[in-house]
Amino acid sequence: MGKYLGNHAGRQAQLDTAAEPPTSAHNEHARLHGREQPMLMTRLINLALVIVPFVGLIAAMVLLWGVALNWSYLAVFALMYVVTVLGVTVGYHRLFTHHSFKTPRFVEALLAVCGSMAIQGPVLDWVADHRRQHQHRAGHEDPHSPHMHGSSLRGTLSGFVHAHLGWFFGKPFDGRAKYVGDFKNDRLIAWMHRLFPVWVRMCLCIPAALGGLFTMSWMGVLLGFIWGGLVRVFFVHHVTWSVNSICHLWGTKPYKSHDESRNNAIFGVLAFGEGWHSNPHAFPTSARRG
Repeated sequence: MGKYLGNHAGRQAQLDTAAEPPTSAHNEHARLHGREQPMLMTRLINLALVIVPFVGLIAAMVLLWGVALNWSYLAVFALMYVVTVLGVTVGYHRLFTHHSFKTPRFVEALLAVCGSMAIQGPVLDWVADHRRQHQHRAGHEDPHSPHMHGSSLRGTLSGFVHAHLGWFFGKPFDGRAKYVGDFKNDRLIAWMHRLFPVWVRMCLCIPAALGGLFTMSWMGVLLGFIWGGLVRVFFVHHVTWSVNSICHLWGTKPYKSHDESRNNAIFGVLAFGEGWHSNPHAFPTSARRG
Protein backbone atom coordinates (compact mmCIF):
# COMPACT_ATOMS: atom_id res chain seq x y z
CA MET A 1 0.00 0.00 0.00
CA GLY A 2 2.79 2.42 0.95
CA LYS A 3 4.64 1.57 -2.24
CA TYR A 4 1.50 2.22 -4.28
CA LEU A 5 0.95 5.64 -2.70
CA GLY A 6 4.60 6.55 -3.13
CA ASN A 7 4.61 5.63 -6.81
CA HIS A 8 1.34 7.46 -7.35
CA ALA A 9 2.66 10.63 -5.66
CA GLY A 10 5.86 10.51 -7.68
CA ARG A 11 3.98 10.02 -10.92
CA GLN A 12 1.70 12.96 -10.12
CA ALA A 13 4.67 15.25 -9.44
CA GLN A 14 6.22 14.28 -12.75
CA LEU A 15 2.99 14.97 -14.59
CA ASP A 16 2.63 18.35 -12.89
CA THR A 17 6.06 19.45 -14.11
CA ALA A 18 5.54 17.95 -17.58
CA ALA A 19 8.76 15.97 -17.11
CA GLU A 20 7.43 12.95 -18.98
CA PRO A 21 5.85 12.70 -22.41
CA PRO A 22 2.19 11.59 -22.62
CA THR A 23 3.15 8.07 -23.71
CA SER A 24 5.21 7.46 -20.56
CA ALA A 25 2.42 8.76 -18.33
CA HIS A 26 -0.05 6.50 -20.07
CA ASN A 27 2.17 3.45 -19.54
CA GLU A 28 2.60 4.24 -15.86
CA HIS A 29 -1.15 4.67 -15.43
CA ALA A 30 -1.76 1.30 -17.06
CA ARG A 31 0.81 -0.38 -14.82
CA LEU A 32 -0.63 1.04 -11.62
CA HIS A 33 -4.20 0.17 -12.48
CA GLY A 34 -3.62 -3.10 -14.29
CA ARG A 35 -4.77 -5.14 -11.29
CA GLU A 36 -8.18 -3.48 -11.47
CA GLN A 37 -8.77 -4.93 -14.95
CA PRO A 38 -8.30 -8.72 -14.67
CA MET A 39 -7.72 -10.52 -17.94
CA LEU A 40 -10.92 -11.49 -19.73
CA MET A 41 -9.85 -15.13 -19.92
CA THR A 42 -9.24 -15.21 -16.18
CA ARG A 43 -12.70 -13.83 -15.50
CA LEU A 44 -14.42 -16.20 -17.93
CA ILE A 45 -12.71 -19.27 -16.47
CA ASN A 46 -13.64 -18.31 -12.92
CA LEU A 47 -17.20 -17.56 -13.98
CA ALA A 48 -17.58 -20.94 -15.68
CA LEU A 49 -16.13 -22.84 -12.72
CA VAL A 50 -18.69 -21.27 -10.41
CA ILE A 51 -21.75 -21.43 -12.68
CA VAL A 52 -21.38 -25.00 -13.98
CA PRO A 53 -21.95 -26.68 -10.57
CA PHE A 54 -25.09 -24.57 -10.06
CA VAL A 55 -26.40 -25.45 -13.52
CA GLY A 56 -25.76 -29.14 -12.82
CA LEU A 57 -27.62 -28.95 -9.53
CA ILE A 58 -30.62 -27.18 -11.04
CA ALA A 59 -30.72 -29.69 -13.91
CA ALA A 60 -30.69 -32.56 -11.42
CA MET A 61 -33.54 -31.00 -9.46
CA VAL A 62 -35.64 -30.59 -12.61
CA LEU A 63 -34.99 -34.15 -13.76
CA LEU A 64 -35.75 -35.58 -10.32
CA TRP A 65 -38.93 -33.58 -9.77
CA GLY A 66 -41.74 -35.93 -8.81
CA VAL A 67 -39.32 -38.85 -8.47
CA ALA A 68 -36.93 -37.90 -5.66
CA LEU A 69 -37.87 -34.25 -5.21
CA ASN A 70 -41.15 -32.50 -4.52
CA TRP A 71 -42.46 -29.45 -2.67
CA SER A 72 -41.89 -31.04 0.77
CA TYR A 73 -38.18 -31.62 0.19
CA LEU A 74 -37.82 -28.27 -1.56
CA ALA A 75 -39.32 -26.62 1.53
CA VAL A 76 -36.82 -28.43 3.76
CA PHE A 77 -33.99 -27.32 1.47
CA ALA A 78 -35.21 -23.69 1.49
CA LEU A 79 -35.69 -23.59 5.26
CA MET A 80 -32.22 -24.92 6.01
CA TYR A 81 -30.72 -22.64 3.37
CA VAL A 82 -32.27 -19.50 4.85
CA VAL A 83 -31.32 -20.44 8.41
CA THR A 84 -27.69 -21.23 7.65
CA VAL A 85 -27.00 -18.35 5.24
CA LEU A 86 -28.46 -15.90 7.76
CA GLY A 87 -26.22 -17.53 10.35
CA VAL A 88 -23.20 -16.70 8.20
CA THR A 89 -24.07 -13.20 7.00
CA VAL A 90 -25.84 -11.87 10.10
CA GLY A 91 -24.08 -13.94 12.75
CA TYR A 92 -20.56 -14.91 11.69
CA HIS A 93 -19.93 -11.79 9.60
CA ARG A 94 -21.87 -8.75 10.82
CA LEU A 95 -22.15 -9.65 14.52
CA PHE A 96 -19.08 -11.65 15.52
CA THR A 97 -16.50 -10.40 13.01
CA HIS A 98 -17.35 -6.70 12.84
CA HIS A 99 -19.59 -6.16 15.91
CA SER A 100 -21.93 -4.17 13.65
CA PHE A 101 -24.84 -4.40 16.08
CA LYS A 102 -25.76 -5.58 19.57
CA THR A 103 -28.26 -8.26 20.43
CA PRO A 104 -29.27 -10.36 23.49
CA ARG A 105 -27.00 -13.23 24.43
CA PHE A 106 -29.49 -15.93 23.51
CA VAL A 107 -29.66 -14.44 19.98
CA GLU A 108 -25.86 -14.51 19.81
CA ALA A 109 -25.94 -18.21 20.72
CA LEU A 110 -28.66 -18.89 18.15
CA LEU A 111 -26.74 -17.10 15.39
CA ALA A 112 -23.56 -18.97 16.30
CA VAL A 113 -25.45 -22.27 15.93
CA CYS A 114 -27.02 -21.23 12.61
CA GLY A 115 -23.65 -20.11 11.23
CA SER A 116 -22.00 -23.34 12.40
CA MET A 117 -24.65 -25.37 10.57
CA ALA A 118 -23.37 -23.91 7.30
CA ILE A 119 -20.28 -26.08 7.95
CA GLN A 120 -17.74 -23.37 7.16
CA GLY A 121 -15.78 -23.85 10.34
CA PRO A 122 -16.20 -23.00 14.04
CA VAL A 123 -17.22 -19.44 14.77
CA LEU A 124 -13.89 -18.13 16.11
CA ASP A 125 -11.91 -19.68 13.26
CA TRP A 126 -14.22 -18.02 10.73
CA VAL A 127 -13.94 -14.67 12.49
CA ALA A 128 -10.12 -14.85 12.61
CA ASP A 129 -9.85 -15.77 8.92
CA HIS A 130 -12.16 -12.95 7.86
CA ARG A 131 -10.47 -10.31 10.01
CA ARG A 132 -7.13 -11.37 8.57
CA GLN A 133 -8.55 -10.92 5.07
CA HIS A 134 -9.66 -7.37 5.87
CA GLN A 135 -6.27 -6.58 7.37
CA HIS A 136 -4.23 -7.67 4.35
CA ARG A 137 -6.69 -6.67 1.59
CA ALA A 138 -5.67 -9.00 -1.25
CA GLY A 139 -1.99 -8.99 -0.28
CA HIS A 140 0.17 -12.09 -0.03
CA GLU A 141 -1.30 -12.98 3.37
CA ASP A 142 -4.93 -12.62 2.28
CA PRO A 143 -6.31 -16.14 2.80
CA HIS A 144 -8.92 -15.75 0.04
CA SER A 145 -7.33 -13.75 -2.79
CA PRO A 146 -7.62 -15.23 -6.33
CA HIS A 147 -5.08 -12.77 -7.73
CA MET A 148 -1.80 -14.09 -6.35
CA HIS A 149 -1.20 -17.03 -8.70
CA GLY A 150 -0.39 -15.38 -12.02
CA SER A 151 -2.40 -14.78 -15.20
CA SER A 152 -1.59 -18.02 -17.04
CA LEU A 153 -4.21 -20.75 -17.41
CA ARG A 154 -2.60 -22.75 -14.63
CA GLY A 155 -2.33 -19.68 -12.42
CA THR A 156 -5.94 -18.75 -13.11
CA LEU A 157 -7.19 -22.21 -12.17
CA SER A 158 -5.00 -22.26 -9.07
CA GLY A 159 -6.26 -18.83 -8.04
CA PHE A 160 -9.87 -19.87 -8.51
CA VAL A 161 -9.49 -23.09 -6.52
CA HIS A 162 -7.69 -21.26 -3.73
CA ALA A 163 -10.18 -18.37 -3.53
CA HIS A 164 -13.28 -20.49 -3.95
CA LEU A 165 -12.58 -23.32 -1.53
CA GLY A 166 -8.88 -24.16 -1.29
CA TRP A 167 -8.25 -21.76 1.60
CA PHE A 168 -10.99 -23.52 3.58
CA PHE A 169 -8.95 -26.73 3.71
CA GLY A 170 -5.62 -25.05 4.35
CA LYS A 171 -3.58 -25.42 7.49
CA PRO A 172 -4.61 -22.92 10.21
CA PHE A 173 -2.27 -19.96 10.19
CA ASP A 174 -0.09 -19.10 13.17
CA GLY A 175 -1.24 -16.28 15.40
CA ARG A 176 -4.96 -16.82 14.88
CA ALA A 177 -5.64 -16.01 18.54
CA LYS A 178 -4.57 -12.38 18.07
CA TYR A 179 -7.48 -11.82 15.71
CA VAL A 180 -10.09 -12.95 18.24
CA GLY A 181 -8.64 -11.44 21.42
CA ASP A 182 -11.93 -9.64 22.09
CA PHE A 183 -13.55 -13.05 22.67
CA LYS A 184 -10.90 -14.18 25.16
CA ASN A 185 -13.25 -13.95 28.15
CA ASP A 186 -16.47 -14.74 26.30
CA ARG A 187 -17.40 -18.15 27.68
CA LEU A 188 -20.60 -18.43 25.65
CA ILE A 189 -18.95 -17.99 22.26
CA ALA A 190 -16.01 -20.17 23.29
CA TRP A 191 -18.50 -22.89 24.20
CA MET A 192 -20.35 -22.53 20.89
CA HIS A 193 -16.98 -22.76 19.14
CA ARG A 194 -16.01 -26.00 20.90
CA LEU A 195 -19.37 -27.62 20.15
CA PHE A 196 -18.98 -27.17 16.39
CA PRO A 197 -19.09 -30.97 15.73
CA VAL A 198 -22.45 -31.09 17.51
CA TRP A 199 -23.90 -28.34 15.33
CA VAL A 200 -22.64 -30.13 12.19
CA ARG A 201 -24.46 -33.31 13.18
CA MET A 202 -27.55 -31.32 14.03
CA CYS A 203 -27.63 -29.58 10.63
CA LEU A 204 -27.87 -32.99 8.97
CA CYS A 205 -30.30 -34.57 11.42
CA ILE A 206 -32.84 -31.71 11.39
CA PRO A 207 -33.67 -31.92 7.66
CA ALA A 208 -33.80 -35.71 7.86
CA ALA A 209 -36.31 -35.48 10.71
CA LEU A 210 -38.37 -32.86 8.85
CA GLY A 211 -38.46 -35.01 5.71
CA GLY A 212 -39.67 -37.94 7.76
CA LEU A 213 -42.37 -35.88 9.49
CA PHE A 214 -43.63 -34.40 6.21
CA THR A 215 -43.98 -37.79 4.53
CA MET A 216 -44.20 -40.17 7.52
CA SER A 217 -41.79 -42.52 5.77
CA TRP A 218 -38.17 -43.66 5.96
CA MET A 219 -37.72 -42.60 2.36
CA GLY A 220 -38.72 -39.12 3.48
CA VAL A 221 -35.98 -39.27 6.13
CA LEU A 222 -33.41 -40.19 3.48
CA LEU A 223 -34.53 -37.57 0.95
CA GLY A 224 -34.80 -34.90 3.64
CA PHE A 225 -31.22 -35.70 4.63
CA ILE A 226 -30.08 -35.50 0.99
CA TRP A 227 -31.88 -32.29 -0.06
CA GLY A 228 -31.99 -30.35 3.19
CA GLY A 229 -28.62 -31.67 4.36
CA LEU A 230 -26.08 -32.62 1.71
CA VAL A 231 -27.40 -30.66 -1.29
CA ARG A 232 -28.10 -27.62 0.86
CA VAL A 233 -24.55 -27.64 2.27
CA PHE A 234 -23.20 -27.89 -1.29
CA PHE A 235 -25.32 -24.95 -2.44
CA VAL A 236 -24.54 -22.77 0.60
CA HIS A 237 -20.84 -23.44 0.23
CA HIS A 238 -20.70 -22.49 -3.42
CA VAL A 239 -22.82 -19.37 -2.93
CA THR A 240 -20.75 -18.03 -0.04
CA TRP A 241 -17.42 -19.09 -1.56
CA SER A 242 -18.39 -17.28 -4.76
CA VAL A 243 -18.09 -14.08 -2.76
CA ASN A 244 -14.34 -14.78 -2.60
CA SER A 245 -13.97 -15.77 -6.26
CA ILE A 246 -16.65 -14.18 -8.45
CA CYS A 247 -17.06 -11.07 -6.29
CA HIS A 248 -13.36 -10.29 -6.74
CA LEU A 249 -13.73 -10.40 -10.53
CA TRP A 250 -17.25 -9.45 -11.62
CA GLY A 251 -19.27 -6.48 -10.40
CA THR A 252 -19.13 -2.80 -9.52
CA LYS A 253 -16.84 -0.83 -7.21
CA PRO A 254 -18.83 2.19 -5.98
CA TYR A 255 -16.28 3.01 -3.26
CA LYS A 256 -12.48 3.07 -3.07
CA SER A 257 -11.58 0.05 -0.96
CA HIS A 258 -7.99 -0.44 -2.28
CA ASP A 259 -8.68 -4.06 -3.19
CA GLU A 260 -10.50 -6.11 -5.82
CA SER A 261 -13.77 -6.62 -3.90
CA ARG A 262 -16.87 -5.91 -6.01
CA ASN A 263 -20.64 -5.70 -5.66
CA ASN A 264 -22.36 -8.50 -7.58
CA ALA A 265 -26.17 -8.34 -7.72
CA ILE A 266 -26.69 -12.07 -8.32
CA PHE A 267 -24.74 -13.19 -5.28
CA GLY A 268 -26.01 -10.19 -3.37
CA VAL A 269 -29.42 -11.86 -3.52
CA LEU A 270 -28.32 -15.50 -3.20
CA ALA A 271 -26.06 -14.78 -0.22
CA PHE A 272 -28.48 -12.36 1.49
CA GLY A 273 -26.21 -9.34 1.10
CA GLU A 274 -22.78 -10.95 1.14
CA GLY A 275 -22.47 -10.48 -2.62
CA TRP A 276 -22.40 -6.71 -2.09
CA HIS A 277 -18.76 -7.37 -1.33
CA SER A 278 -17.24 -3.96 -2.02
CA ASN A 279 -19.49 -2.19 0.49
CA PRO A 280 -18.25 -3.92 3.68
CA HIS A 281 -14.65 -3.55 2.54
CA ALA A 282 -15.23 0.20 2.35
CA PHE A 283 -17.37 0.31 5.53
CA PRO A 284 -16.46 -2.79 7.58
CA THR A 285 -18.50 -1.97 10.69
CA SER A 286 -21.74 -1.07 8.90
CA ALA A 287 -24.67 -3.38 9.62
CA ARG A 288 -26.25 -2.56 6.26
CA ARG A 289 -25.41 -4.85 3.34
CA GLY A 290 -27.37 -3.29 0.47
